[in-house]
Amino acid sequence: MDEETGELLTAGALAERVGWCMDLTARMAASLLGEHWNTIDVDTLAAGVDARGRKLPSNAWMALRRLGWTTACEAKVNDRIVRAGQEQAGRALRSVKWRADVVAGILATWPVDPKKRTETEWEAARVAIPGGEYLPSSVIRSRTRQITDFEQKNGRLPVDVFELEPTPRVARMLLLAACDRQQASVERSVTEPTKVLLRLQLPTRPDPQKYGDWSWVACTITLPPTVPANAVLHLPTLRIVGEKVRADLAYTHPVPKTARSGHTVALGVDWGLNTLLSAGAARLSDDGTITALGAGAQFRASGVLAKQYRLRKNSERLHAKADQYARLADPALGQKQAVLEEEIRRVSKRRSHLNDALARAAARWTVDQAVAASATVIYLEDLRSMEAGGMGRTQNARMSQTVRGQIAERMRHLAAEAGIAVVTVPPANTSKHCPHCLTPLRHRKAPDKPTISGWKWAICPSCHWQGDRDQGAWRRIAARGLTHQTKTVVDKTSGTMVIRKVVDKMEAKAAITAIPKTSRNDRSKAGPTRPRINRPAPRRRGIPSLARPRPAGKRPEGHTPPDRPRLPRAAHRHQGVTTISTPTTGHRPHGAALGAGFHLHAHATPPRWAGPAPNTTVHMGSLS
Repeated sequence: MDEETGELLTAGALAERVGWCMDLTARMAASLLGEHWNTIDVDTLAAGVDARGRKLPSNAWMALRRLGWTTACEAKVNDRIVRAGQEQAGRALRSVKWRADVVAGILATWPVDPKKRTETEWEAARVAIPGGEYLPSSVIRSRTRQITDFEQKNGRLPVDVFELEPTPRVARMLLLAACDRQQASVERSVTEPTKVLLRLQLPTRPDPQKYGDWSWVACTITLPPTVPANAVLHLPTLRIVGEKVRADLAYTHPVPKTARSGHTVALGVDWGLNTLLSAGAARLSDDGTITALGAGAQFRASGVLAKQYRLRKNSERLHAKADQYARLADPALGQKQAVLEEEIRRVSKRRSHLNDALARAAARWTVDQAVAASATVIYLEDLRSMEAGGMGRTQNARMSQTVRGQIAERMRHLAAEAGIAVVTVPPANTSKHCPHCLTPLRHRKAPDKPTISGWKWAICPSCHWQGDRDQGAWRRIAARGLTHQTKTVVDKTSGTMVIRKVVDKMEAKAAITAIPKTSRNDRSKAGPTRPRINRPAPRRRGIPSLARPRPAGKRPEGHTPPDRPRLPRAAHRHQGVTTISTPTTGHRPHGAALGAGFHLHAHATPPRWAGPAPNTTVHMGSLS
């Protein structure tokens, strides 16, 4: 509702006015990015001090103002709208610093063969990159491929990341976090805790020329049930999705503090392909032994991943067709190219929504497993450096498209609310060694095919344990995390808990102690013998029926009368040897003895020109 006129705004009218404000902030942010998109200015902002040696504020817009980086707007806006544009540009300039350092380190140690680095070249690249000791190798490979593409197009290496990447496109959003109550405010309703009132100033025209062209608008937001009643709400970030305005509302509420060590019950989580997650709990006893709590569980997402793979193939075909139209540069194809771009956008949106839904479901399932097992920590396999290969084109593509990063991020968020720590552990040999005796496993195709090599089923040649590959992996991950929990550190760049390296002395203790099973074949007498109860056979009469007149056309009760003549055996009917054969293996039907009657195993009749076979059953008698 417009507070000045009392007019009720529709969803379309509200989206239009919010869009005008977004366009003003986006133009100012794009101007700042284009002016300071260079190595000198980014290094100055990342240094954290101004020209006088004072520490820069944490807010991006305040840091830019301290450095004197300002911008002007052709329309009449207040200072809070300028702050929103500076905040958006400052966040983008701060985030590019990490990419600039990675590219600079790779360029300084450019290998002889970019497709295959030597061990010495790998070490040199990690030393040249700040914090590159624990940087995933996949990041270095992807940046190397990006630089190689630039070299093939331009015939030389780029100078820095600012030549390698163009000025980023400014997202169409409104960061109200940089504003104060003179521009926007958010308050929770006292009578209805699920209702929030958002008040903000919005322009009444696309190019406001005076302050009178701005008016206060009150918007009611309904909170989802996941927001606690005692949460402190912060100013949201507004986005336009379709014809509606979406508010990314941040809130703060107290949660239990997570611990890096001192855990006794842990949940181990292993990544898979069709079985996306395999998880199970393990307990660390006082004597140092580790036991598995149950057989574990699996989160299967084969159907969702198959749909994701189909959407990816569809997107690749659409992109290839759009690139072909762009190379032809035919004006007559402009309409078709516009249709293709719209279809690409729709397919990308479907893929994004599918990935978000899969990440939410997988993270929620994992945290629920930890809560049900009373675990205080989740040990997650660190696969950031994994590159799919050697499993076929289809499987490699499907493994590369899994949303591990989104699942891990949502898992940390949900686990923090329950006071559960999420720690990543090294993935080396988690699927290769036996969880009980740490012996290298023999991987087979299936449990009923122990001689065919594969990757799904694992068999231990030492302790004879066998099971699903992923079921053994989560046991190894949980045991490794419990034994190495004193080595847990917090990553300074991401703020996540991680175990960097595997210590051999601790790894020798990371074995699951098998619980002895009670054998059902043990027949040792442990008490008096139970008396046996002789039960009559079912559907059998205990005494003969009383003699009574037999109705016409009905059989008598009880057994078949003994005076009925028996049918002659097949052997007495002198059937030939070729009539039937006796099965030697597998199914042996009744009466399948040689010459005992016709059956499915009967042979074909000999041809007429063949001589009569000798009848060997004439003097044999009955075979019974």
